[in-house]
Amino acid sequence: MDRILAKGLRFIGCHGVLPEEKSEPQEFIVDLDLYLDLRPAGREDNLALTVDYSQVHELVKKLVEGPSFNLLEALADNIANNILEDFSVEAVGVTVYKPQAPVEGKFDYFAVSIQRGREI
Repeated sequence: MDRILAKGLRFIGCHGVLPEEKSEPQEFIVDLDLYLDLRPAGREDNLALTVDYSQVHELVKKLVEGPSFNLLEALADNIANNILEDFSVEAVGVTVYKPQAPVEGKFDYFAVSIQRGREI
C-alpha cells in the first residue's frame, strides 16, 4: 500500500494527568503515515485524488492545541479516528511524542504509536 508521510509536526498543547500539564503548555510532535492508493493521483496529477497535506495539518493542529487529554494514547486515537473520518485513507499510523514529559531523568521523549484502519 502506498503512503503519505508527515513527520515532525510540532504543536503546543496541554495534555497529561498532572495539574501542571493541564495548565502549562508544552510541545507535542506528531508523525503520520497515511495509507492509500496513490496511483490515480500519480496518473492524473490531481490533488482531488489524494490527500491535501494542509488540511491534515490543520486537523491535527486543532486536536493537539484543543481540549486536553489525560493520555497520549487518547490523543493519538482521536487523531487517527478523525483522519479516517475526514480523509479517503485506508489506514493511518500516528505517533505522538512528548519531549518534556514530567519524568525524572534524561531522555529524548516518550511517545505512543498506533495504527488504525477502516472497519469492514
